[in-house]
Amino acid sequence: MRAARLIKMVLLLQARHSMTAAELARELEVSERTVTRDAQALSEAGVPVYADRGRAGGYRLVGGYRTRLTGLARSEAEALFLSGVPGALREMGLEDAASAARLKVSAALLPSLRDASRSAAQRFHLDAPNWFTEPKAPGLLPAVADAVWDDRRFTARYRGREAEVERELEPYGLVLKAGVWYLCARVPEQESYRVYRIDRFTAVAAGGERFARDEEFDLPAFWQERAEQFARSILHAEVVVRLSPAGARGLPYAVDPASAREALAGAGAPDEDGWLTLTLPVESEQVAHGQLAGLGPEVEVLAPETLRARFADDAARLARLYGT
Repeated sequence: MRAARLIKMVLLLQARHSMTAAELARELEVSERTVTRDAQALSEAGVPVYADRGRAGGYRLVGGYRTRLTGLARSEAEALFLSGVPGALREMGLEDAASAARLKVSAALLPSLRDASRSAAQRFHLDAPNWFTEPKAPGLLPAVADAVWDDRRFTARYRGREAEVERELEPYGLVLKAGVWYLCARVPEQESYRVYRIDRFTAVAAGGERFARDEEFDLPAFWQERAEQFARSILHAEVVVRLSPAGARGLPYAVDPASAREALAGAGAPDEDGWLTLTLPVESEQVAHGQLAGLGPEVEVLAPETLRARFADDAARLARLYGT
């Protein structure tokens, strides 16, 4: 532990030229007294760490000293490519590896380029969760992530719709979608690939056996295909609606976008008022009621009659509320 901290201290000083004890303590997550002891230990080991006294003082390396301890470990190199998503790194337990990788890269760069990581961080930030949600990382995510990185089979207990089941899985990849973590995995006994919500895992027992990854597996393509299949699989009903021009523009934001675009493309010519009539696939009558209500007076439900009656009742209640 201390050896890793000493290396990190040298890399920090190499990348930033000079740092105060307080800055080093904050970066290394130790006390300033520990920083002083570590600097002395480095000096005794032959690393020329020099302490400048006074208010503007700090620690620096003398004589352009450069360490050669900049080779990236595999986990650090993998984490480096994910450094633009710090929240995801933290949830997978890779924050320390990413920090070490960034330091090593910074130490290897020319002095004129050492602010590149800070410059990028000030100009790009990814905030994955939806608005108005407080995502909570699944407790078993780090264990699942370890298995993914290491290509190791594991046995998981999964909370399904009807009961809890146990499966042996070959974990191929992780997906973070709107603040929710998913695992794309192969189920050996079924010889098929499936998608699991990690927050529904109740137990994970990592095995020692590694599996041979199918190099043809394309995680982004697989996820896109399954996401589209899922979106279509829940559309079990249809409604017929009339939409004003404003309603047509707002439809993809109210319902499944792909279904909305297909329905709009298949609609006939607008009527004399500029309104379109189309058939729209929906999850259920109840869900459609909540979705289409967001379009207000820009949509008229024509069928089924039961859904039209709901909107008629909504309109009557609104009229009574507003005194019309």
